[in-house]
This record gives sequence, C-alpha cells and structure tokens, in this order.
Amino acid sequence: MAGLETLTRGDPYFVDGNVILRSSSNILYRVHIGVLARQSDVFDVFRLPQPNEPSSEHVLDGCPVIPMSDHPIELEHLLHALYDGVTFHNNSVKDFYHLSAILRLSTKYCMNALRLKAIRYLAATWGTTLEGHDDIIHQAMTRPFNPENGSYPHVHPLHVLNLARETNVEVVIPSALYFLSLYPLPLLLEGSHPKLNVDVTHPSRPSSQIGAQDIAHYGLIYQYRLEKMLYFIRTLCLDRPLATNCSKAGTTSILAGRRVTFRNCSHVINKMGAMLSRSWELRTGPLHFMQQAVGELPKIGLCDPCREAFEEDVRALREEVWNRIPALVGLPSWDVLKRQLEE
Repeated sequence: MAGLETLTRGDPYFVDGNVILRSSSNILYRVHIGVLARQSDVFDVFRLPQPNEPSSEHVLDGCPVIPMSDHPIELEHLLHALYDGVTFHNNSVKDFYHLSAILRLSTKYCMNALRLKAIRYLAATWGTTLEGHDDIIHQAMTRPFNPENGSYPHVHPLHVLNLARETNVEVVIPSALYFLSLYPLPLLLEGSHPKLNVDVTHPSRPSSQIGAQDIAHYGLIYQYRLEKMLYFIRTLCLDRPLATNCSKAGTTSILAGRRVTFRNCSHVINKMGAMLSRSWELRTGPLHFMQQAVGELPKIGLCDPCREAFEEDVRALREEVWNRIPALVGLPSWDVLKRQLEE
C-alpha cells in the first residue's frame, strides 16, 4: 500500500480481524466485518466476494482496507461502543463530546440501535417533560461547580441544538431552544460565552454558530417567556381573587424581615406578586420562577384553600408553557416528538 510508512495502528486492531478501516489521518483499525455488518447494512457490501487478486493499494495484512473520512477520535469511540458496549455520562463536557461522536457516526452509518441509545440519553439529559426541565435546574443548582467544565449542564445549549440539527434529533430541539433563550443574543452571535469555547479543536465539538432559522426561533421563545412571566405576576398574583372558601382574615406575617398585617389572603399573595415583579430579569426562566414562588407559599401565611388554589393554577400554567414550546418552533407536540425515542 502506498504511503505505508505514514500509517499507524489504532485501537482496536485485532489480529484476527478481516477488514481494516483507515481513518482520515491514516490511523488503521483492524476489525471484523461481521460485527460492523450486524449493526449496519452500509458495511454489508464488504461481505461480497473480493477479486481473486486485489490491488495491493486496497489490501494490508491480507485484509481489504476501507478508507473512511472520519476523524480517528470519533471512529475509535464508535468502534469501542460496538465491541465493548457504551455507557454515557454527564460529568464533564468530554462526556458530551463522546456522545456527540457516537451519535454523529451512528447516524451516518445507519447504526440504529446505537443511535437510539445516544438519543435517549441526550433527551433524558435535556428534558422532554416538565419534570425533566426541573431536573436540569436542580442539577445545575446542586452539583458542585467544576472550574474545568463550568456549571451543569457542562455543555452550552447551542452545541446541543446544533448537534440535534446535524443528526436530525428533533426531540431535544424545543428544550435546547428554551434554555438557549436564557442567554443574551449578542453573546450568541459573538460566540463569546465560555461554554462555547471549550476544546475548540475537538473533532466532536458541534458548531458554535447559531443558524438564521434558530435566531428566529430564539426570538419567538424569548418573547413567549416574557409574556408568560408577566401573565403569571399580573394575573396569578397581583390581580388574584380570594379562594371561594378562604378561611383567613387579618393575617400577620413576617415579610422581608418586617411584621406586616394584611386584611386577608388576597393582600398576602398580592404583596408577594409585587415582590416578584421587582425580582425577575430578562434572563429569568418562567418555569423555574413559578416553581420558586410556590416554594415561598409556606412562608407567607396563606390559608390552605388559597394555597391549594394557587398551586393548582401555577401547575396548570407551567404545563401550558412547556407544552406550547414545540409548536412555537414549528415542531409537533411532545407526544409526537417522543416517538423518536421508541423507534
């Protein structure tokens, strides 16, 4: 084979392998065509009988050599997943790059079982349910900060979005866009956020450029967040009527370190709404903000009927906000999208 001196054995390289894959940088991987073909019909063609006297340009150690356009790091991840199985993690940005490589190549080579496993893990991380969204926030707030990888989730949502676009994984796009809308647009256009500049030369790192289509989607979700935030504060808090069976009047509560007396629960929750209206910012996510407000209820002295009515209204509004996100970006409902996890 021409240029033999430039070739290097990679891992895996099995002595009993019957086919050699040559990466884009001339790293060789000797594997078994049956293992590849079992996972993908793309490799079935190499089961066909070879010419009796194949050219030395295409044979090494008695094995046909298949030139691959893939980076050796990604190819190694894929091959190790095929032979050893794969377990995904979320402990660092490197874990995301590992998943990214496997998802990209399993999509390219139609390795459906491996692709589905990667999609399910990515979807579990980024949330296809409101509970999944809440888990991301909980992890971000409770996991220790790692200076090498940043806060959890360690990867920027723009990288998740671009990987999903590249590999046609629609089920994670709404959640990625929602979290992306919490970042200032100028920073996205500049690509200057620290999470966008981790391991910039890594072959599995998705693009840090936001596409024109997703700029429009960003704007739609950004506006939607603000509308729902204002609706929550104004309608569910400031203009909220008493529950029909309110059982409390003349309430005295400690608010911001001061003893304040209110005539009834309406004044209590309206006061909370006034405080909430002063505390939110443009980057505040309404879903978490509403959940935090519910967590404050035990401190402000609402009667049980008013508290239960407020909690129910917040629960319904959070579900409405979450369920509407896919349609905002031109996608079907969550139920339809989640069928991608069952194929």
